[in-house]
Amino acid sequence: MIPIETESGKKFTPILLGSDMNVYGMARAFHELYGGTVKAYADIQLAPTRYTKILDLTLHQGFSEDPVFIEKMREIAKSYQNHDEPVILIGCGDGYAELISKHKEELSKTFVCPYVDYDLLKSLNNKESFYHVADEHGLPHPLTKIITKDMYENNKDMDVPFDFPVALKPANSVEWLDIHFEGRKKAFTIHSKDEYMSIVGKIYDNGYKSDLILQDFIPGDDSNMRVLNAYVDQDHHVKMMCLGHPILEDPTPQSIGNYVAIIPEFNQDVYDRVQKFLEDIEFTGYANFDMKYDSRDKTFKFFEINLRQGRSSFFVTLNGYNLAKYVVEDYVDGSLENEPTVYANKNKAQHKLWLGVPVKVFKKYAAKNDATDYANELIKQDRVGTTVFYDKDRSFRRWLLLTYMFHNYVKRFDKYFQENKGRDFK
Repeated sequence: MIPIETESGKKFTPILLGSDMNVYGMARAFHELYGGTVKAYADIQLAPTRYTKILDLTLHQGFSEDPVFIEKMREIAKSYQNHDEPVILIGCGDGYAELISKHKEELSKTFVCPYVDYDLLKSLNNKESFYHVADEHGLPHPLTKIITKDMYENNKDMDVPFDFPVALKPANSVEWLDIHFEGRKKAFTIHSKDEYMSIVGKIYDNGYKSDLILQDFIPGDDSNMRVLNAYVDQDHHVKMMCLGHPILEDPTPQSIGNYVAIIPEFNQDVYDRVQKFLEDIEFTGYANFDMKYDSRDKTFKFFEINLRQGRSSFFVTLNGYNLAKYVVEDYVDGSLENEPTVYANKNKAQHKLWLGVPVKVFKKYAAKNDATDYANELIKQDRVGTTVFYDKDRSFRRWLLLTYMFHNYVKRFDKYFQENKGRDFK
C-alpha cells in the first residue's frame, strides 16, 4: 500500500479491521481529509464495503477470532517491519478492538495501537464491570441487577426488583455475537414475569455463559437517547467530544439499538462529566457512549461504553469533526497535544442530520417532537448525509447495491416497528 501524506508532508498508513458500515465511515473520513486508499482486513464481506474505490479489503476466514487473528496479524506485521511511516491499526468493532488490546504489547512493536491495556478494556467492555467503574467515578446508570447462569439453573434469586417493563441485555457483547436462537435481540424489553423467565431460559439454553443485565426501564421513546463519541490522546487527555441525539432506531430484532437517524446536540454538562470520567480512568483512543435521558430525575443514565467508533459514528465526521483527523494529529503529526478540547456542535449553522435509512422511512416512523421537527428542517435545507453514499466513491454497482440495502429498511420497519418499537424501549 502507498502511504498517505498529511498536509505537513508526514506519511502514514492506516489499517482498518472489519467490513461493516463503521469501517466504511472511517475509510471515508481518511479519504475526505487525505485522499488515498485505506487497507482493511476482515473475515467476511459486508455490503457497506463492497464495490468501493476508497478501501482495499482482504478477507481471511476466521480472522475475527484467535488464533487466526494473531497469526494473520503476525504475517501482516512482517510486510511492515521495515516501514518508516507510522502504521495505525484501528479495530472497527467490539471483537477487533478487544483483540488489538489483548495483543497490544506484541502488535505495538509494528503498529500504532490507540487502545487501552487489556485489563482496563475488559472492565469497560463488560457491562456488569462497567457499572462498577461508573459507580466509582460518579457516572449515572440505570438501576441494575445481575442475573447469572447459576441463578437460572438453580432457580435462585430470580426475582425482578423493578416494575415492569424491564430491560434485559447480555453483559458480554462479544460472546453474544455467537449466540443464536429464534427471537434473539441485542436487547429485550420485557413486560411480564413469564416473558422474563422464558427469555432468560432461551439465552442460557442456547449456550450463553456470561451474566445478564436486568435493568430498571427508563421511560420514553428513541428520542430520549443520546450517543457521544470521544477521542482521547496518548497522554489521556480528551481532545474531542461530539454528542448526538438519536431520534430513530432500527426495529429489526438483531439490530435493535442501532441508530438510524441522529441530529447533533450540544450539552456542556454531559461533556464535562464524560471528560472527567475518561481522564480519571486514563483512557486512550476512541470511545462511544450510549445514554438515555430519565425524566424522573432529569439526568442522563449511561448504558455502556464502546471502545471504538459506532456504526453510526460518521455523524461526527458529517458535522465537521473528522474522526480520522484526531488519531493522525496524535500519532503522526504530533500536534494534537497542543490543541484545546473540542466540544462539538455549539454552532447550529453547521448542523447536519445523519441518516441510515431512506428519508421516507424516517418521516413515517420518527416520533413527533421538537427533535424530529428540527431534523425535518435540516432535510428541507438539504443539510443531511449518510455514511455510505459518497460522491467520490460512486459506481453503478455500488449505487445499485446500496439503494437496494436502503430500500430493504422499508420492509423491515413495516414488519418489526409495531412489534419492537410500538411500545417504549430501553
